[in-house]
Amino acid sequence: MYTRQKQLKAFENLLDMMDELREKCPWDRKQTMESLRNLTVEEVYELGDAILENDKVEIKKELGDVLLHIVFYSKIASETEDFDITDVIDSLCKKMVNRHPHIYGDTKVENEKQVKENWEKIKLKEGNKSVLQGVPKSLPALIKASRIQDKVAGVGFDWEEPSQVFEKVQEELGELQEEVKANDLNKIEDEFGDVLFSMINYARFLKIDPETALERTNKKFIFRFQHLEKRAGEHNLDLSTMSLEEMDKFWEEAKHL
Repeated sequence: MYTRQKQLKAFENLLDMMDELREKCPWDRKQTMESLRNLTVEEVYELGDAILENDKVEIKKELGDVLLHIVFYSKIASETEDFDITDVIDSLCKKMVNRHPHIYGDTKVENEKQVKENWEKIKLKEGNKSVLQGVPKSLPALIKASRIQDKVAGVGFDWEEPSQVFEKVQEELGELQEEVKANDLNKIEDEFGDVLFSMINYARFLKIDPETALERTNKKFIFRFQHLEKRAGEHNLDLSTMSLEEMDKFWEEAKHL
């Protein structure tokens, strides 16, 4: 890979380019932090897609797009003399030093679990009033549930064994079925949410990411359904008039591809 000198030179080139774009390009000059926000979210999702596809070329490309946005925000802030890229990096480095006392201090840890516990304790000492304060309100619900559970586990609020979590899943499923029988839509929704929350927690104990697992299932379903559509077209069949048995034949084909 490249030397540190070449890495720094590449970053310098990016900063120089951002200065030039902000000065000369009408579109870049017009942007604000608010106007970039949705574009940044989109870029992060595109990076996530590339990671799931394990497409290294796309990952490199999307990382560049995310980096551009970081530099862009910092450039905008420098124009109002609030902060610049140096402040961003220095603040990050200071935080990393503070939150890794087992590397930059005298704290001893034996495993990853202790590192995460120390991390949450340090954040509280830094001024956070709640362990959950750092969970963004705008996160998608599934990711938010995962982060909530991960954070409270970091301070010891957690189950001891995966079997206990699975029992909780079964308990919540039972409660859901009771409300389904009672046909109370509000309570059904409430219990359904509890089932999802418990399943997300179980995923954590199984050491899998629920968001990734669900997205892989989404992609698998899309592939199989599009195969079904293709095969139906090849046989001049209309999906809306096909029987489930006819559809299932093509679906099973897709499962073996």
